[in-house]
Amino acid sequence: MKHVLFAASEAHPLIKTGGLGDVAGSLPAALAELGDDVRLIMPAYRPLLQKLDQVEVIANFTIAATADKVRLLAATLPGEKLPLILVDFPPYFDRDGNPYLNDSGTDWHDNAERFALFCRAIVEVAMGRVGLSWKADIVHCNDWQTGLVPALLSLEEPRPATLFTIHNLAYQGRFFGEMFHRLNLPHQLWGAEGLEFYNDLSFIKGGLFYADRINAVSPTYAEEICTPEFGYGLDGLLNSRRSELSGIINGIDYHVWDPETDPHIAAHYNADSLHLKQGNKIALQQQLGLPMNRDIPLLGSIGRLVGQKGIDLFIEIIPDLLSSEEVQIAFLGTGSHWIESQLRKLQLAYPDKIALVVGYNETLAHLIEAGADIFVMPSRFEPCGLNQLFSLRYGTPPLVRFTGGLADTVIHSNEATINDGTASGFIFDEANPQQLRWTLGEALALYHQPWLWQQIQRNAMQHDYSWRESARRYDMLYQEMIKQPFPHLTPTDNGEKHD
Repeated sequence: MKHVLFAASEAHPLIKTGGLGDVAGSLPAALAELGDDVRLIMPAYRPLLQKLDQVEVIANFTIAATADKVRLLAATLPGEKLPLILVDFPPYFDRDGNPYLNDSGTDWHDNAERFALFCRAIVEVAMGRVGLSWKADIVHCNDWQTGLVPALLSLEEPRPATLFTIHNLAYQGRFFGEMFHRLNLPHQLWGAEGLEFYNDLSFIKGGLFYADRINAVSPTYAEEICTPEFGYGLDGLLNSRRSELSGIINGIDYHVWDPETDPHIAAHYNADSLHLKQGNKIALQQQLGLPMNRDIPLLGSIGRLVGQKGIDLFIEIIPDLLSSEEVQIAFLGTGSHWIESQLRKLQLAYPDKIALVVGYNETLAHLIEAGADIFVMPSRFEPCGLNQLFSLRYGTPPLVRFTGGLADTVIHSNEATINDGTASGFIFDEANPQQLRWTLGEALALYHQPWLWQQIQRNAMQHDYSWRESARRYDMLYQEMIKQPFPHLTPTDNGEKHD
């Protein structure tokens, strides 16, 4: 049995800002079902504690480097039997709101201090120095908020193996170089072959440089981050570590996302009763104030309204689309003020064709997945993506760009793939409005051929993107790390490129 400490800064259903929360709320439990002894460790945010009924103090200790006195709390992840360890330090975590942002939407001023303390606490737990009679064989770190853990553990002997998962390389935890000294980090960790990145302190570089293995949340994204376009200046380092870099597609919780049992939708259905799906379409149209019509194609879009998601590409084609096609569009999300304002203008111009809900609503998200005919997800980049997986599960063919996890999970529908039974959605290559419009036209043409459309829907629903397979791949990676422990890392390029 492997002892796995799974470290994350968020986890559904306790606190979530994106895909990391979904992964941390599902993958550890799936690993535990395979027989691993898994503990999930997170900061004890105030909103998180408010959602837990029972919390027990299990340890008190002092972080030697800073003299900060920390408590560890024990609980269980809601809906699972998974042990949850919470790092309790009120000056950093006892505050309302987003884990990373204040009320004005900017980073908390002390994020470096907050997550450095979190990382140091993870190290103490992993090394078995807090009186829990438990120490880790594997520490699985996720994104920049845990990036210092592999760096700090590199100074320990003996130590657990470390895996660092990249959920989105665009977010790096980069701070002014003087922060390295303010955090009182070990001097051995500074420098080009360490935490320094263009004279700044980079948390994520700690994971990328020091972890025994690195993985990204899809095979294609693992390749993309090794290029200048997606590497954000770290592609040199990632290329030097290609032999330790892999990609594993995220899964989704099939207990939560199941059209046969989903409590959030109006009509339950499966691949053999797709006609019942229409009941969700009518319910969605009614809820959003759109004309109720079973025949009109209804496009769905859920997610952050930002450039990464390609919503601006969608916005650009909407006037032409609505002038030439009879369609409805349902948007749910929040993000850029410019994108929100553009969507509001379109909603005012086409009140019978466009519905916009700004914000996030879990119930409405499920209903859109079940009630829409096509899910539009034209992301410029997408490390893995979850909404296309939800859409496949619900028989709502996704229209996506060929990037990251979208390229790995959606098979374009054409004559060949329809005939061989693999077609599951629609893919366009270049991030431009013309290709998006052309591909949407292809999708709508097939929608009006019900027999072919239902075949595509059934194909989509037959794909298995539950956590079962992904957890098995992670478990195999853990086993490889234990069999080949602690390789000496000597990257020849630290990722920086100087003129």
